[in-house]
Amino acid sequence: MIFKSAKINAFRTWGLLLTMIGMGLMVLGTAGIVFWGQAGKIFAGIGLVLGLITMLGSMGIYFWAGMLSTSAVQIQCPECGKLTKMLGKTDRCMFCRTILTQDPGIATITADELEAEQPKTSV
Repeated sequence: MIFKSAKINAFRTWGLLLTMIGMGLMVLGTAGIVFWGQAGKIFAGIGLVLGLITMLGSMGIYFWAGMLSTSAVQIQCPECGKLTKMLGKTDRCMFCRTILTQDPGIATITADELEAEQPKTSV
């Protein structure tokens, strides 16, 4: 349960992971020149190209997550009360990780029951 997160956050996490891997490949490739001199240039070239490809993959994932984020439905989380974005039939709150749904067929509690549970505050 601790590793479950919202779908958009999961895409962003994969994008960040690819960014770190790409930068690591570039640094390790460049370190080939330090360790092996002239013979390490081929190793450096391979590392830089592979790093560039993973960085471009990261950019694609970030772009895809951004496009999904613009069309995602914004709802208010019933647990924490913050606005969160939801993809698909079910998703998790970005902040408190509560499972959310807009499909009444798979919901465990309806909106009317949720309102009845909330304490009435008079101002």
